[in-house]
Amino acid sequence: MDHSKAPVLEALRDYHRTGYVPFNAPGHKQGRGIDPRVLDVVGADVFKADVIALNGLDDRLMRGGVLAEAQELMADAVGAEHTFFSTCGSSLSVKSAMLAVAGPHEKLLVPRHVHKSVIAGLIVSGVQPVWVRPHWDAEQQLTHPPGVREFAEACEREPEAKGALLVTPTDYGTCGDIRAVADWCHERGIPLVVDEAWGAHLPFHDGLPPWGMDAGADVCVTSVHKMGAAVEQSSVFHLQGDRVDPNVLKSREDLLGTTSPSSLVYAALDGWRRQMAEQGKELLESALGRVRSVRARLADLGLTVLHDEFLGPDLADSVDVLKIVLDLAPLGISGYQAADWLRAEQRVTVGLSDHRRIVAQMNHSDDDETAGVLVAALEALLRAAPSFSRPPAVDLPSPREMELETAMLPRDAFFGPAEQVSLDEAPGRIAAEMITPYPPGAPAVLPGEVITKPILDYVRSGLEAGMELPDPADSELKSVRVVAKH
Repeated sequence: MDHSKAPVLEALRDYHRTGYVPFNAPGHKQGRGIDPRVLDVVGADVFKADVIALNGLDDRLMRGGVLAEAQELMADAVGAEHTFFSTCGSSLSVKSAMLAVAGPHEKLLVPRHVHKSVIAGLIVSGVQPVWVRPHWDAEQQLTHPPGVREFAEACEREPEAKGALLVTPTDYGTCGDIRAVADWCHERGIPLVVDEAWGAHLPFHDGLPPWGMDAGADVCVTSVHKMGAAVEQSSVFHLQGDRVDPNVLKSREDLLGTTSPSSLVYAALDGWRRQMAEQGKELLESALGRVRSVRARLADLGLTVLHDEFLGPDLADSVDVLKIVLDLAPLGISGYQAADWLRAEQRVTVGLSDHRRIVAQMNHSDDDETAGVLVAALEALLRAAPSFSRPPAVDLPSPREMELETAMLPRDAFFGPAEQVSLDEAPGRIAAEMITPYPPGAPAVLPGEVITKPILDYVRSGLEAGMELPDPADSELKSVRVVAKH
């Protein structure tokens, strides 16, 4: 296919050249109705580029095929058979994929460390999760994607599962063996959905971890706004093979998605695909060289830059080096402290912080200047660290203590009668809400799980140490929402 074309961008350009005067949505009428104080901040071009797709970018019956052609070009660029654009982020995309594989009260193999968007999909759909144990990294105190053994163990318990879901890469850049899991799924005649939200760049350079469509996944979800170059909420989901019906997948997306998609997202996805198809390998080659240099410079400063520590049996299969994971435990500070200090003192932001790490992500958008800023900021952090107060300890449960008993379907617990109880009363009760350290956004407690004291000690101590917990009804976590007693 001709990847010099960009159907959405070309349609947007033609819309402006033709001089259409809109008497339909959006109501700002190409920015005419916007408060000048808003324009001073975001600029007029944002609103000029915000054009409705129906009877805007295309005609009333979408006969120009603008979006369809853009999606076909994206599919060709990444080696998929079908691609769908999402303007609601991968949170919507992964829900659509799940619902295309399993329906209410049917079963789906799901790793327990999935993002909260997957749990939201379980709640909305009524799908019954069959939990798959992830690889627990005892040394680094985090999880990596599970392998065939863990999926097989889960399948032995619940052999009627309709499909499987795998999250790779993780927020830390660690990746699972997609090919092995896909082959195992296909031997059993079930599809594999890969939540590859952090992997938009993977199809475009063979020096990166394997890409889901190349490794046999049936459906692959990716967030272009994360490691690609598109505005927030820009996501795509790809399909290949005949284990998932494309019409069913599209109908699930129609059920969940907005009827007012953003042309800004469509245009950004279209333009990014063209850039990657034409220049991706060269751009990523440069990015990989730059990030290797940055990692070496940080190591020379004495910082602990993780990579090989993540690899091995029952750990990760590969690692995306563009995720720079720094272990700050040797400095005696927490990732929460480091992230806050870098933002306040160095005007540098990072994507993830936890009780002992921060993660700085680089991609083709970085250059020598931004790389230098990052190194200088982290060098300053190294100098400042001795002056930090000792961080509050986080009571980390053992891997077994992290595995809570599931007593109810997530949907039933979430929507059923509930009550708020004190933390002292919560152990032994069934949760009616999520409690999610964010990022990375993998819930510690799910609706339907039996709450335990070690897990409450973990999230409560985490909150006091700087952890973000956006879900609980009680933001101070002095009480918990639980299923009401009959």
